[in-house]
Formats: sequence, structure tokens, C-alpha cells
Amino acid sequence: MRIVSRCYRVHMSLKYAVLAALLEGEASGYELSKLFDVSFANFWASTPQQLYRELERLERDGLVQARVVRQERRPDKRMFSLTETGRRDLETFAAAPPKRPTAIRDELMIKIQAMDGVDPEATRALVEERATWARAKLDRYARVRERLLGGRTEEEYLRRADRIGPYLTLMGGIAFEEENLRWCERVLSVLRSRAALS
Repeated sequence: MRIVSRCYRVHMSLKYAVLAALLEGEASGYELSKLFDVSFANFWASTPQQLYRELERLERDGLVQARVVRQERRPDKRMFSLTETGRRDLETFAAAPPKRPTAIRDELMIKIQAMDGVDPEATRALVEERATWARAKLDRYARVRERLLGGRTEEEYLRRADRIGPYLTLMGGIAFEEENLRWCERVLSVLRSRAALS
């Protein structure tokens, strides 16, 4: 029952992530996949296969509509956009409180919990890898931020932009990775100081 419930929650969240992505305008499945890589990766990861399946469900449910665009040297592509029903459903979802607060489920934390008695170098390597990932994400988020701002200051953008949701979620992703990096640096500092005593 829990597995079914979890799968249902994942499907429901992906549904609304796709609808929210289409607020940016009409897009093909490929373009949505790229948008997820850039704008949604900081809070909702999805594979292209999951996106295409979800688009089929959303079209079947009347929440998105598709039109075929003929291409000369490439296969035809389908362009998806929100229907009025989809927009209303998304607005209802956006106004409702989340079902439950966020919970951390992180395999690295289990490894850290069990690290005593393990080679400290193995633990150090795991934490350094996490720090490298965090820095890479922060670099990517900085590029997204610059693209969104388009030469405006953050204050000007947040005051005047048509849509600020993507920027606010980006801020959340940046804060998450900055804290992730701070934690990694603290753990590495502890490991270094303990190594110096042995």
C-alpha cells in the first residue's frame, strides 16, 4: 500500500511540474526535457521517458493539447500547451497546502551515520564528491540566474517580471546547494582535525 501511495504522489507531483513548465509557453517533449534539466532540476528531477508518459496522460485527461509540427528533414514533432482545464487544475493545486513537509532521504547521510570504524579516507572521498556536485550545481544555477535576470537587478526582476515563480524556486535550489556545500566543508574540516590527532 505504501509503494502504491508513493508512486501516486510521485505521479501527481510530476503532473503538476509538467503543467507548471508549460506556463512558459508551448513546448515539445524534448524542449520540456531540457527545461526540466535547467529550471526544475533543483527541486524535481525527471527522465525524458517519464515526461513523455506524463504528457500522454495529461493529453488524455484534457489538461494539455498537442499540435503536430511538420519538419522537412526531421520527424514531425508534437507541441504541447495548457488547456483552460489544465490551467484551472494547476491554479487549484498551487493554492492548496502541500500534503506533507519535505523529508530528507539521503544515502550519504546513512554512510556518515555508519562511518565510525570505516577508513576515514573513504568517507572523505564521498564527502568531497558531494561537495564537487554541489559546486557544479551552483555554477549551473548561476548561469540560469543570469539568463533569467537578463541584465536586470534581482530587485527589479522580482518587482516587474511577468513570472517570478521560476526565479523563486531557483533561489531555493541555490540556498539548498550552498548549505550542502557548507556542511561538506564542515565535515571535511572535522575529518582533517581528527586525522591530525592520530
